[in-house]
Amino acid sequence: MSPSPAGARLVIDPDFAVGPVDPRLYGTFVEHMGRCVYTGIYEPGHPTADAAGFRGDVARLVRELGTGLVRYPGGNFVSGYHWEDGVGPFADRPRRLDPAWRSIETNQVGTNEFLGWSREVGVEPMLAVNLGTRGIDPARALVEYCNVPGGTAWSDLRVRHGVPEPHDVRLWCLGNEMDGPWQTGHKTATEYGRLAAQAGKAMRQVDPSIELVLCGSSNAEMPTFGSWEAEALRHAYDEVDHLSLHAYYEEKGGDQASFLASGAHMDAYIADVVATADHARAVRRARKRVTLSFDEWNVWYADRFPGERRLDLAETPRLIEDTYSVTDAVVVGDLLITLLRHADRVAIACLAQLVNVIGPIRSEPDGPSWRQATFHPFALTARYARGTVLCTEPTGPWIETARYGEVETLDAVVTWDEESGDLTVLAVNRDQREALPLRVVPRGLPGTYRMVEHLAIADPDPDATNTRERPDRVIPRRIEGGEVTGEGELTVELPALSWNLVRLTTRG
Repeated sequence: MSPSPAGARLVIDPDFAVGPVDPRLYGTFVEHMGRCVYTGIYEPGHPTADAAGFRGDVARLVRELGTGLVRYPGGNFVSGYHWEDGVGPFADRPRRLDPAWRSIETNQVGTNEFLGWSREVGVEPMLAVNLGTRGIDPARALVEYCNVPGGTAWSDLRVRHGVPEPHDVRLWCLGNEMDGPWQTGHKTATEYGRLAAQAGKAMRQVDPSIELVLCGSSNAEMPTFGSWEAEALRHAYDEVDHLSLHAYYEEKGGDQASFLASGAHMDAYIADVVATADHARAVRRARKRVTLSFDEWNVWYADRFPGERRLDLAETPRLIEDTYSVTDAVVVGDLLITLLRHADRVAIACLAQLVNVIGPIRSEPDGPSWRQATFHPFALTARYARGTVLCTEPTGPWIETARYGEVETLDAVVTWDEESGDLTVLAVNRDQREALPLRVVPRGLPGTYRMVEHLAIADPDPDATNTRERPDRVIPRRIEGGEVTGEGELTVELPALSWNLVRLTTRG
């Protein structure tokens, strides 16, 4: 650790804002993979199941999580998916081999079921179309099926399927990870860019109001990273609104310091993609600015995953059901801080996935559901980090990491709700051994603030997890001792290896 002050300092000023908090930053992801859909959100016969077969206990946790958006149905799954298999009478729906995850897809949950569930739990849907094994016409037809009120072949089919009102889906992904050699129907950037442009144009001919997401690189380590984005945008810039990013993080080789600094990598990744998108804009002399859709991100211990080709053919296999620790929760909370810090350019973000498959929620067939450790920083951030993200430049100590060099011990972001006057400070202490004193200095804010509460995810055992037997082993805990001084400065102590939420208000 380099020489530095004993504590950290954060100055906030409402005149220096990043941008508004879009509820779509708090998105998640439901893919037909493992037990995310079947025995996850959907399980007819479960004691809590509703008339449509969706689990009520999981739905309650989804609402508590506070997610504003859910991406569906994939993921790698979508590149081999025929959406027509998942509509109409259940008895007529075919059982298909899903080549992505080598499992049996029963198609008992499809477009109408998912969109009905999303309305029930109060989230906006984000649908992906298959540009791997399929193309323009099925994508155009799906928009017609979902969004046209009636009077056309596909919209009338939806009506005959028992859904008289259009679903009015606004957000659409033009395929998934099409740069990846593992993707069914993998394409070059030129092939994909041309197809995405034509598919997007056809989809907008059906509904001009939709928003379209172009596939960026599957991760920042792809050999074509940067050049893929530039070439795909060269063909499709005029037809799209957002460009996607995907990233997963895990602790490798016991290097916890680098793992805790994952947000530094995400920070740089976002900056690189913004630069590439803006270069494409400059080349075209375009007025429109493409924003980013970080529609897959999470902690995922991918080194433990055997790979798709080793999977046994099964109907509902248990795939990548990672059990998350306190340390994982701190990293997830830090990645949320990073996304908020870029709220001016990151318009959409999806924690992947929602239930069982590396999800913040776990469930058992015919059994209980519970919150993973990662559930809590997401839920609290979604609940309280609202309004406007303010520019913040923390000062304080630094930590040396093997992967990212020197990183700040403190990572933080502040949101201000101008209507209520409430401030929310989100902060991570990356030091694994020492608590970190923090001073928050407000400038130019109306009123006198008082601290409402300081909650933290921290534990003497950083490997502690929530399980079926102990579902509340890891929960947010109230931290005492913080105060607002007569000068209006907030002083708190952030526990070692912790994610923190501090709420301030001017209200009585």
